[in-house]
Amino acid sequence: MNIDGKAVAQELRQSLAIEVKQLQDDRGITPGLTVILVGEDPASQVYVRNKVRQTKEVGMISNEIRMPADTSQQALLEELTKLNNDPAVHGILVQLPLPKHIDEALVIESILPEKDVDGFHPMNSGRLANGDAAALVPCTPQGCVILAKKHLGDNLSGKHAVIVGRSNIVGKPVALLLLQENCTVTIAHSRTENLTDLCASADILVAAVGRPEMIKGDWIKPGATVIDVGINRIATEDGKGRLVGDVDYAEAEPVAGAITPVPGGVGPMTIACLLKNTVEAARRFG
Repeated sequence: MNIDGKAVAQELRQSLAIEVKQLQDDRGITPGLTVILVGEDPASQVYVRNKVRQTKEVGMISNEIRMPADTSQQALLEELTKLNNDPAVHGILVQLPLPKHIDEALVIESILPEKDVDGFHPMNSGRLANGDAAALVPCTPQGCVILAKKHLGDNLSGKHAVIVGRSNIVGKPVALLLLQENCTVTIAHSRTENLTDLCASADILVAAVGRPEMIKGDWIKPGATVIDVGINRIATEDGKGRLVGDVDYAEAEPVAGAITPVPGGVGPMTIACLLKNTVEAARRFG
């Protein structure tokens, strides 16, 4: 069966709209998210437009700051200082990637941890590693766990989860979140031996490696829950190309107990969890 990320994201946004209204009624707070876009990367422009639209749909304040590609690092840091000091801004997101002359790590570290709704600040990473509930958690990993629970229920205790990919953005944080759910977690990567057999032992398989259709049907344990984070564009005969995940969907779908499609699986959850983090930040620190 498919795990419909669009439908789950819509459910989450509906619940967030109720929380936003409660914050307004009870405390006079409207969660505010500011997104900064530096440059004119077409994909980033689409992402930012979707974030702005969905932020407004749940009743939050949405601000967008566009800066030219030749913006200096200092100018960007000064803008972040203003936002850090603005009590009406509860969440700050700098759209990545940034132009090459700007140090992404320095920019991320310059956002106040309590406004870091992307969850990338070292303080939030450390809190997540320590199991601290105060952490703002990266959005895509949050979405992965929510989708796994959509099929398996809230109790993931004892499940063997295999994560293919060890990035700081997805692989490592989703492993930590699944550990908090009392899963037994294995992180695999490009140098893992017997990767096929390892994947076939997983009750929950999270593919976040960035290789189109790498994971085949015979890599999957019958009945496993497969969360495909990959978004890869491959060539087609008509020249338009199409999006595929890191899992060969046609092979995996008959074997898996449930699988997220690409597109329409994990992707919609990322923005919904960004809004969730912003509401959480407003509740805690507003």
